[in-house]
Amino acid sequence: MKRRVLALLLALLATQVGSLISPAYACGCGAMVPDAASRIGVDRETSVVRWDGRTEEIVMRFTVGGTAHRAAWIMPVPGRASVELGDPGLFTELAELIKPERRTRSYFWPRDRDWPFSSGERMVGAAPRLPGDAAVGVVGRERLGDFDVARLTATDPDALREWLETNGFQLPDRLAGELRPYVDQKWEYVAVRLAPREQGRPLRGELDPLRIRFDSTRLVYPMRLSRLARTPQSLGLYILADHRMEPGSPIGGNTPEVTFAGKVTPEPEDALAALTGGARPVFLTAIDQRFPEPSRIDGDHELRATAKDTPYRRAVYRDELLTLGGVPVWLLTVAGTLLAGAVTAAVLLRRRRLARAAAGPAGNPVEPSGGR
Repeated sequence: MKRRVLALLLALLATQVGSLISPAYACGCGAMVPDAASRIGVDRETSVVRWDGRTEEIVMRFTVGGTAHRAAWIMPVPGRASVELGDPGLFTELAELIKPERRTRSYFWPRDRDWPFSSGERMVGAAPRLPGDAAVGVVGRERLGDFDVARLTATDPDALREWLETNGFQLPDRLAGELRPYVDQKWEYVAVRLAPREQGRPLRGELDPLRIRFDSTRLVYPMRLSRLARTPQSLGLYILADHRMEPGSPIGGNTPEVTFAGKVTPEPEDALAALTGGARPVFLTAIDQRFPEPSRIDGDHELRATAKDTPYRRAVYRDELLTLGGVPVWLLTVAGTLLAGAVTAAVLLRRRRLARAAAGPAGNPVEPSGGR
């Protein structure tokens, strides 16, 4: 009996270990794959997109967890890309810019925790050059922080997969089919090997931001590879453009939610100014979107200008009891109503008494007396 219990426990343990080393094939923008017998998970991915009608820049930052000591990340791009490290201060600045506005609104009748019963906040709303083969060209390769970055061209998805595997990027076979649409459109790729500079340290925590720049006459955010993800995905985008922007369609996810829209002017020394080309106004649109079933993702996000640059900002309301001179208005109103009622009752009572006195005994009028 003990042996059976022990065997059952070992089987359960093996199942749990097997689940821990399962790879994560997708994460928001691109595909993420760990090394053998390891696991990696992208806990959060935040991206900033800057587009001026001709050039697109994407600055992204990963927060990862798991046991992998290295991983590969592939991102398709519509044109020749340059890659450099991004400024982590950019995300702090943008998060501050889109913070909800704090407002105060008053309520009349007392609520819980108000006298005589014993206020809060509530959110309302209208995140070295290596050789290639004939089908794959190596544009360049450089070391950037925790990243070993290769910029590639490819005319065949299988050749791309073989080249990556030859150079240490182990990809699952089913990624080749998802890469074909990009190959057919003659897109290129940014292939990144994530490997900590400190040997023996697993990939964990917040990684250095990457800044990717390429020419594009349309604003596109690659999402197709995320359909391979096995867990629900979420997307958070900061979009910097001349106008308010919106996705052309949900591409298989929930309806995108705008969390901020409006013109912002960065300070000259800000990281945002370095991205936008100076301390001048730019329209910022912040969008959150969830993908409960990633397999339903059917394309890349193509973003377009909205009909009007309508500003929007969330608000956090602090409800306060309406007071006058520190006294609750409801209490003054009730007291005033009671006092007015008492005065009215007293006046009516006095009038009634005067009327009875004038009527005399038994209700007969009192006649004045006089002699002849």
